[in-house]
Amino acid sequence: MPKSKRNKLVTLSKVQKKGKDHKGSLINHVRSLVDEYPSVYLFAYENMRNDRLKELREELRGKCKFCLGSNKVLKVALGRTAAEEYQPQTSELANRIRGNVGLLFTSMAHEEIMDTCSDFHAEDYARAGATATEDFELREGPLEGPGGPLAHTLEPTLRQHGLPCKLNKGVVELISDHTVCRKGQPLTSQQAALLRIFDIKMATFRLQPLCCWSDGVFRVLQEVEDSENGNESIDAEDI
Repeated sequence: MPKSKRNKLVTLSKVQKKGKDHKGSLINHVRSLVDEYPSVYLFAYENMRNDRLKELREELRGKCKFCLGSNKVLKVALGRTAAEEYQPQTSELANRIRGNVGLLFTSMAHEEIMDTCSDFHAEDYARAGATATEDFELREGPLEGPGGPLAHTLEPTLRQHGLPCKLNKGVVELISDHTVCRKGQPLTSQQAALLRIFDIKMATFRLQPLCCWSDGVFRVLQEVEDSENGNESIDAEDI
């Protein structure tokens, strides 16, 4: 029997692709911030955590503005060449936008910015693909988490994540010694899930100022490594 043409699946969660209008809006927004704030910093970030960045934003409200988005669009906003630059020497800033970076617009003194970035860091659980910062091994016998013995309901989940364990009179026991991860190796999704269960945090979110532009003067604070992997495809976001 032929399929009815009426039986069509309709997706209600379609998201329109952001086009030239959105990119133009970001370009204008970045340029308005260059006009508003005397200093612009290019910073690199590791292990991005939006909630932690928003906490920092709240602390610096009225003094700073963070801007993350497509690296290509940020470059266009600042000007990729001396002929295109929005303000004198902003092209120097644009030419160093690559990898996981963002812009910080501020009225704070240079020393305050450097101290703020140096003091700011947030420990969190590593995600799949991150590099393990230490070896983590579990020994044969009853398993304990951060709050004591693990709940018996976790036993199926632990086995799904590759842990050789069993229930013994309601107690989750490891059948044999097991290495969850090794230092320096990338984490799988199963390893990341196990680290979360055992409350092992291997990710640190931090900001690192690379260079700054202040009242038409550009200076390098730290050389950025040349990398092709960045946030070119990240949707523009003013955080």
